[in-house]
This record gives sequence, C-alpha cells and structure tokens, in this order.
Amino acid sequence: MNHTDGLGLQPDLDSISNWARRWQIEFNVSKCKVMHFGKGNIRYRYIMDKQGLEEVDCEKDVGVNVCQDLKASVHCTEACSKANRMPGLISRTIKYRNPKSLVSLYKSLVRPQLDYCLTVWHPHFSKDKSLLEKVQHRFTRLFPHLRGLPYEERLHQLGLWSL
Repeated sequence: MNHTDGLGLQPDLDSISNWARRWQIEFNVSKCKVMHFGKGNIRYRYIMDKQGLEEVDCEKDVGVNVCQDLKASVHCTEACSKANRMPGLISRTIKYRNPKSLVSLYKSLVRPQLDYCLTVWHPHFSKDKSLLEKVQHRFTRLFPHLRGLPYEERLHQLGLWSL
C-alpha cells in the first residue's frame, strides 16, 4: 500500500461519517480499528469524525483472532485455553464416568471450541496442530481403563479421530 492508496481511502471514511451524521447514526469511533497488512505498508493514519483510528496488530472478529501476519497462532492458543477448561469442568462435575456420556459432552462442549471457523484459520504450523491435539489427548486420559493404551488406540476406543 502506498501513500496514494491511503489518501484514496480517507475520503471514503469521510463519506461514511457524513452519511451517518445525515441519518443521525453515531459510529463509536473508539471501537473502530485499523490493521495494516504487509511489510511494505506505509501505515497510513486514518481519521474518522476528527478522531484518529486505533492501530492494532491483532483483533478478534466473529470469534476468530485475525493478526496482521495472518498466522493462526494467537487464535490456536486462545481456542486451546478455552477448550482446556472444559475437560477439567467435566471431570469435576460428572461423577458417573460412562465413556459414551463423556464423549458426548466432549463433542458438544470441547470440540466446538477447537473447530470453530476452522476453514478460516486452519493451522499450518505443527506447533499449533500439536497444541490443539493436546486438548484431546488430555481428555482421553480421563478414562482410567484406557490410560495404558497409546493415544491413537484411545481415540479408536472412544470413537474419536485425530484433530
């Protein structure tokens, strides 16, 4: 992006602000943010309603963390953090550990945390993939009768598949 591109976008922001004012709609400019992509980006400073827009490196949108480097590491870390809380909650609250019931709880409470918008942020790095896999690995250790088995066998016994 060059200086001309930045100058071309600023009138669009001004036009949106004028339209909103004309229709008596207020933009919460403090919630409007700018993320610059690319190494050669000049990081043009945008203004809306006489206020500079905040520049961010990473932002959550519709539940997916988008970072300026377009890597999924931040999203994977946050998804794993949320998902890791659930097996602990399940093990503390459910005393009767019927494998079928626990797997149903896992599929409804944990997997959605790991799979949400997967097509958008699909991890490409092995460190992110192994981070996601550790959550499922931890869940399979909840079953005492399966603890001695290799991870792949535990997945097979529970009817799960590798992430």
